Amino acid sequence: MQAITVQDRNAGLAGMSLTDIPYPHAAENDVIVRVHAASFTRGELDWPATWTDRAGRDRTPSVPGHELSGVVVELGYGTTGLSVGQRVFGLADWTRNGTLAEYTAVEARNLAPLPADIDHTVAAALPISGLTAWQGLFDHGRLTTGQTVLIHGAAGGVGSIAVQLAREAGARVIGTGRASDRDRALALGIDTFIDLQTEKLEDAGEADVVFDVIGGDILDRSAALIRAGGTLVTIVMPPRVQPKDGRAIFFVVEPDRAQLADLATRLRDGRLKPVVGAVRPLAEAPAAFAPGKRTPGKTIIRVTED
Repeated sequence: MQAITVQDRNAGLAGMSLTDIPYPHAAENDVIVRVHAASFTRGELDWPATWTDRAGRDRTPSVPGHELSGVVVELGYGTTGLSVGQRVFGLADWTRNGTLAEYTAVEARNLAPLPADIDHTVAAALPISGLTAWQGLFDHGRLTTGQTVLIHGAAGGVGSIAVQLAREAGARVIGTGRASDRDRALALGIDTFIDLQTEKLEDAGEADVVFDVIGGDILDRSAALIRAGGTLVTIVMPPRVQPKDGRAIFFVVEPDRAQLADLATRLRDGRLKPVVGAVRPLAEAPAAFAPGKRTPGKTIIRVTED
């Protein structure tokens, strides 16, 4: 089968290519998924898990990408909850070969059924952004109706999902970003937008929850915005500054079948819309990793035509 592989962590993008690799093995509680659409995080080549397995052993050449939507074609021993021929979407394991391949092995618990009326391309844009937004707002931020949440990068992949979830939960939403993000953020229904390039973050006022996807100085300054008893949540780095009367939490997104199923229901019902950007074939995935012009939306790799 064909897959995108990275051969050498020192080579970076130059070591990424479309190659033939062996068909994956379905371990206990695994499924093999025929990948229809996949996505990735551009910083993956800097993650230790891209290059080693759970025991820390080198596993190059490795296949990047962790988000996928496709069809189950094989069940490993003891696998329950899914069936051959079922449409699924979700997250591949961090320390195993990923989703930029025609077939990939995934733990069944990391996947959720995908309704027939949701396109694979749209579904592949949802797992990391959707789960990150959900877990940041509700599992860690404990956001409830009537509270105020400030979401950094409100027009981005994670931020745009967080805005939609927070609004449906009945929260007041403040969004931040660049001037070019203002119209997209306002279209999502935020109450106030702060341009981080020309306006003062501190003018946003206090919030019960601040959800950070930027880090650095913005994360440090956000601690002062936390209302008593509130929470600063970030996915970038452990917070260096703690809120005076609140909590600060750094977390890494985790697979969750129930949350994925809820996100799929919202997507099918039109209550949630991930931002899909460019859609490219598998052979063009290395070029999609390259840094370039900043464009809105999640880049999707179309692996197999429906």
